[in-house]
Parts: sequence; structure tokens; C-alpha cells
Amino acid sequence: MHKFKELEIWKQSKLFCSDIYNLTSSFPDHEKFGLTNQLRRASVSIPSNIAEGTSRSSNKEFCRFLEIALGSCYEVETQLLISYDLGFIKPESLEELNLKINAVIKMITRFKSTLIQPDKSEF
Repeated sequence: MHKFKELEIWKQSKLFCSDIYNLTSSFPDHEKFGLTNQLRRASVSIPSNIAEGTSRSSNKEFCRFLEIALGSCYEVETQLLISYDLGFIKPESLEELNLKINAVIKMITRFKSTLIQPDKSEF
């Protein structure tokens, strides 16, 4: 069992979530229940699923929650691109957030690979 507060992937994804909240606070009011809500929910899902996965009894179960967190990363990435297309995000903000979300994606992927052990019964 892992202590989620000690995991760098959890720390970085939590900071990224704060970045998303700060960014979306400047979105138009008519997007409150649209992209603002979607981006916030997807970004909250990333550290939340990492934390929930740490409570599971096996690495296989934990990996499933890391996969869900990765899915949320890709949701956020897509929603940021749509927000940019609609003029809600400046190019430099998009670039900065893309760098951050891609770093989180790489961290989750690397960490997940350390949890997966080959099945010794196959040998």
C-alpha cells in the first residue's frame, strides 16, 4: 500500500488541478456549466484516482485507477485544446499547461510500469 501524499505524481497532479481552477476562473460566465465544469471535474479526477488507487489491496487494482487518471489527463488535454480554439486560452498558457499535463502523463505511465510485474507462472 502506498501513501498517496508522498507520491510525486499525486503532488504534481494536485498542483495541475489548481492551475486549471485558476485558468477557468477567467472563462466566460456562459461556460460555467460547460468547459469550466468539465475541465475542473476532469482535473480533480486525476489526483483523486491516484489517491483512491493507493487504498487498493493489489498493484493490479492500483493500476486500474492509474489508467482512469490517465484517461482524465487526456480529457483535460482535449478540453484545453477546445478552450484554445474558442479563444478562452492564450497560446502561452496552452503551451505551459500542455507541458505540465504531459509531465503528469509520463510520471503516471512510468510509475504504473513499476507496479506491473511479469506473471511468473508464464515461465
